[in-house]
Amino acid sequence: MKKLVLAALLASFATGSIAAEKINFGVSATYPPFESLDASNKIVGFDIDLATALCKQMQAECTFTNHAFDSLIPALKFRKYDAVISGMDITPERSKQVAFSNPYYANSALVIAKKDTYKTFTDLKGKRIGMENGTTHQKYLQDKHPEVETVAYDSYQNAIIDLKNGRIDGVFGDTAVVNEWLKTNPQLGPATEKVTDPQYFGTGLGIAVRPDNKALLEKLNNALAAIKADGTYQKISDQWFPQ
Repeated sequence: MKKLVLAALLASFATGSIAAEKINFGVSATYPPFESLDASNKIVGFDIDLATALCKQMQAECTFTNHAFDSLIPALKFRKYDAVISGMDITPERSKQVAFSNPYYANSALVIAKKDTYKTFTDLKGKRIGMENGTTHQKYLQDKHPEVETVAYDSYQNAIIDLKNGRIDGVFGDTAVVNEWLKTNPQLGPATEKVTDPQYFGTGLGIAVRPDNKALLEKLNNALAAIKADGTYQKISDQWFPQ
């Protein structure tokens, strides 16, 4: 009997039937170029390619679950998925709820508006500025610029539509993301200086896991270091953020 069990085990290794570890990532696919839905409703973006490369390095299988951004951390805590990769800033407040990987992208934020309308936050007093609900952009404006009226949206796409139609005066988002919008909306332009406040935008973007999942966190950090060392990370970055 023991020989039969051993033979079956060896055969499973030979045929590759031993199941790879599966890692389900929560994302909010409304934030290109980090993550969005393509024409066939497939989730694509920098974060998706990065997570896929990390899984390949860890010899694991990736899956992705699309969720509203403000529900990502609660759903992670309720074990709807194993990790979150969704353009999420590493902040002190979030770090009380989740454990973050090492930063994988340096971040800043910027307000955009109709071109040549505003130049500084002082110009935005009394203006309506849109952002996705539950983001650090929303909290930053509420805390640091209460003179600005914040308008929360379920997606940045809807905020941009309202900006172009004159229902709001600006949109506040990550610099890399708003730069993508500016490429396809020539009537829009920067309305403020870049914001890098570490209290709100942290030390960069990170992958969130549950605090008790130290094993996965270590694997992610080791894989991130490996793909940075072998050039894979740079190739992905160059594809999504060409200079």
